[in-house]
Amino acid sequence: MKIAVITDSNSGISMNEARELGIYVVPMPFLIDGKEYFEGITLTQEKFYERLEAGSEVSTSQPSPESVMNTWDDALATHDAVIYIPMSSGLSSSCQTALMLAEEDYGGRVFVVNNQRISVTQRQSALDALAMIKKGYSAADIKRILEEDRLNSSIYITVGTLEYLKKGGRITPAVYAIGSLLRIKPILSIQGEKLDAFATCRTISHGKETMIAAIRKDAETRFGGLDKDNVYLAVACSANLEDGEAFAQELREAFPGFDVYMAPLSLSIGCHIGPKSLAVTVTKKLKV
Repeated sequence: MKIAVITDSNSGISMNEARELGIYVVPMPFLIDGKEYFEGITLTQEKFYERLEAGSEVSTSQPSPESVMNTWDDALATHDAVIYIPMSSGLSSSCQTALMLAEEDYGGRVFVVNNQRISVTQRQSALDALAMIKKGYSAADIKRILEEDRLNSSIYITVGTLEYLKKGGRITPAVYAIGSLLRIKPILSIQGEKLDAFATCRTISHGKETMIAAIRKDAETRFGGLDKDNVYLAVACSANLEDGEAFAQELREAFPGFDVYMAPLSLSIGCHIGPKSLAVTVTKKLKV
């Protein structure tokens, strides 16, 4: 069976990288001052943060059913089945919409994976799907394996400012005022489907230390050990690529032998936390 892998641009996979990998990418739509833009096509990372910091009204949206189905149809013209890996169902309703469309109109040819991943962890799921296709796994088995693996990944994020959490209603004005006065910043975590508060820090360096300790603990207590053959480590950042690469280098020094991947943070997360944020992820490697 010839199987195509499709994800969305929340994975951080650019259109150029998608072509190189042989993956299809559905661009995520955003509304900026009432006008619709598409990530990676009519909206770059630089333009997004430029408009966000200028005070534009920025909001996320989900891909239209038509755009999703058009991508599926394009893939099915040359493939027998599709593995579709959208962003986490806990962060967007786009996954539930896709599940409904696949069930109603594609009778066993489109397999929507609800494995609650986002950004670099979603990208890894797409790469895992490609690897399983090469090994001869069926589309149904790939969907099952990826969904069974949904909780084997952690993301920790420290923000550069509280402003965007306040604008999005994730913290109250009172908490924003106190946090800004005391220079306290939250560390957020994504475990499965939710973005939650994890800890607080006063400086970026303290935040990085806390996040490194958190991924070390997760690897050792949840994922079977901190070993390069057992887990992936990755860094993501919002509008601060130099800081992101510097943090990735800190991880390489803290965990010798690891090939730490670094990429821009998904704009769907960046919309809510703003620029100058840093994230680190630990993901258990699939043994297939």
